[in-house]
Amino acid sequence: MLEELKKKNEIEIISVFDPEFDSYGRVLDLDTEEIIKTAEKFEMPQGSVYVPSTPEFEALPIAETIEKELFGALPTQIGYCYGHSTALNATEWHTSSEVNIAATDLVIIIGHRWDIKDDKIDSSKFKGFYVPKGTAIEVFATTLHYSPCQVSDDGFRWVVALPQGTNTELEESVSDKRITAKNKWLIAHIDNEKAIKNGAVAGITGINYTINY
Repeated sequence: MLEELKKKNEIEIISVFDPEFDSYGRVLDLDTEEIIKTAEKFEMPQGSVYVPSTPEFEALPIAETIEKELFGALPTQIGYCYGHSTALNATEWHTSSEVNIAATDLVIIIGHRWDIKDDKIDSSKFKGFYVPKGTAIEVFATTLHYSPCQVSDDGFRWVVALPQGTNTELEESVSDKRITAKNKWLIAHIDNEKAIKNGAVAGITGINYTINY
């Protein structure tokens, strides 16, 4: 599949097992079989949906491993991002790493925070990384990321672990317009009219890459 994706896409697509991924994150040695079975029980939405915390995931043994070993015993939430998406559209970042598990094959379009200058970044600074089903990764705090892209008509399933409270609703206003939720900074592609109309900062220029499969 990776070779087919490389042929069909303008954006560079690389495997997360390639050393090129090292500055963005790392592949984790986790037994993901049980959490993937649980992930497959949740309904696939028509569009895309993000749920920050899911009791079914947080009750599994892997949750304790993630909290203690990967977040240093910091209270942790495990939720999911499911749905249908093929475009870059926007990018976000947190002040902490994010742990992800691919419950389907998918592609993530990611970049580096240090390439943002005056709230602007060209899409040429982003790369696509193919994540095979069953793979667990840590995405560093310095890595720009957003919703995964599907590589089949069935959509994508992406388990998301973060420090507790991340991506939940702000309880008071903040001056930084890029902060759209707790511990979440976001900028949208200039072509993403819906997000910008809803208040997102327009910060990504260049091609709004779409993943073809």
